[in-house]
Amino acid sequence: MKKNYRLYLYLSAAFLAAFVVWTILISLVDVQPIGPNESYVGFATINGSFHRLTGVCMPLYVITDWLGLIPIGIALGFAILGLIQWVKRKKLSKVDYNLFVLGGFYILVMAVYVFFEYVVVNRRPILIDGFLEASYPSSTTLLVLCVVPTAMMQLFTRTKNTSTRAILLSTFASFTAFMVVGRLISGVHWLTDIVGGILLATGLVLLYCAFCGLKQPNNKKGDLSQ
Repeated sequence: MKKNYRLYLYLSAAFLAAFVVWTILISLVDVQPIGPNESYVGFATINGSFHRLTGVCMPLYVITDWLGLIPIGIALGFAILGLIQWVKRKKLSKVDYNLFVLGGFYILVMAVYVFFEYVVVNRRPILIDGFLEASYPSSTTLLVLCVVPTAMMQLFTRTKNTSTRAILLSTFASFTAFMVVGRLISGVHWLTDIVGGILLATGLVLLYCAFCGLKQPNNKKGDLSQ
């Protein structure tokens, strides 16, 4: 388990470092006022070309925006599962270890989310309801790529029936792909916003895997049938 822990930790550090470097480059390379209200955008040539290629699809933006509530519901579901285990087992220490890690992971993701609401790197390529909002990294991409893959890991160990497990995992994977691609081609984010969200989310999920690897999961306690 220690070997897996170190591997995931090193990979997490690599992706998080890549995110930091990517963010710095966006702030310094090819910065031009190509956004609404002449807002400055890094990697302006690449971002501008990709935005002109995709255009803006507001219906897709609205759909992905509303579907962004699903990861929040998933997170709430696992919080309820932890509460149920606490009540049934009568001790907080008997709640599954990976649920404790998942709770800490959710807190970390929310902290990162709030941080980039105040620390603005890039603003959107379009106005939303007349306002120019922060867009880096893509918060929807970050949320989906953090919550859904970790939920898939939880479901993989907690679902006994292989057919049910396969259906759930394929559905979650398809949903994740749709959300990321949909957000990319909707035109409400710059290309670099999506890339930043992917790098950051990957680093955070690998960090979650590292801490889950510190302790061997108990499959009997973890199964959803209990």
